[in-house]
Amino acid sequence: MAYSPCPNDTFVFDAWAHGRVPGAPRLDVTFADIDLTNGWAEGGEAPYDVLKVSYAVLPWVLDEYALLPCGGALGRGCGPLVLTREPGADLTGKTVAVPSERSTAYLLFRLWAADVVPGGVGEVVVLPFHEIMPAVRDGKVDAGLVIHEARFTYRNYGLHALADMGEHWEHTTGLPIPLGAIIAKRSLGEDTLRLLAESARASVRMAWDDPSVSRPYVLEHAQEMDPKVADQHIGLYVNEFTADLGETGYAAVRGLLTRAAAEGLVPPLGPDALRFP
Repeated sequence: MAYSPCPNDTFVFDAWAHGRVPGAPRLDVTFADIDLTNGWAEGGEAPYDVLKVSYAVLPWVLDEYALLPCGGALGRGCGPLVLTREPGADLTGKTVAVPSERSTAYLLFRLWAADVVPGGVGEVVVLPFHEIMPAVRDGKVDAGLVIHEARFTYRNYGLHALADMGEHWEHTTGLPIPLGAIIAKRSLGEDTLRLLAESARASVRMAWDDPSVSRPYVLEHAQEMDPKVADQHIGLYVNEFTADLGETGYAAVRGLLTRAAAEGLVPPLGPDALRFP
């Protein structure tokens, strides 16, 4: 399995990764940035049975992978931000740095820009997540699209939040924001897929039952993140949708990908594409 070193993933999968989930398959974990896991899933050549990816990549991978109904990240009040050096900046024709063009953040940004930047933004450049805020601060780009813990740290760079993609999404749809998905190879078979989903669900519930158990694993991989920020990060991205997408979660995923397809950003989803197993 490959997932990110971000606190929400290490919190969710700590019990499973350390063999504490009864009956769960043993995990061999690789840590990787979401842009890498998206590429591995899309390329179809990576030796991973289970991957954490952006919901935005699903239209390209659902022939080979099934979406697990748990373990991922959806939420409210946790959307990506567009950051600028000056408040109220006009992004018409401007350069914007993004962490990936296959990310949910990017889809939300494009849908937002279609509504509120009538002239359209200019060049979009892909930068590693940790380079985006310094690039905006140093004037290398006009704006940056950031995710996760940057919500809590962007002021340290002297930057301003021009817009919250999550607020725009929630205001226009009333749905939570689909961010990260857990997918598994369909070739594993339906019984194994169900076992993987049960294992992920049990792992997150065990983390909730005693958060102190996962803390060493979370902080070990949190890339020198302040423990308080790590706790805020987990609080935002690990919620009832992590344990079970449910009707609302599936509606959010299909809503995002249907809107994105209408804008020509992703291929259209088939009627049974999200069915599990």
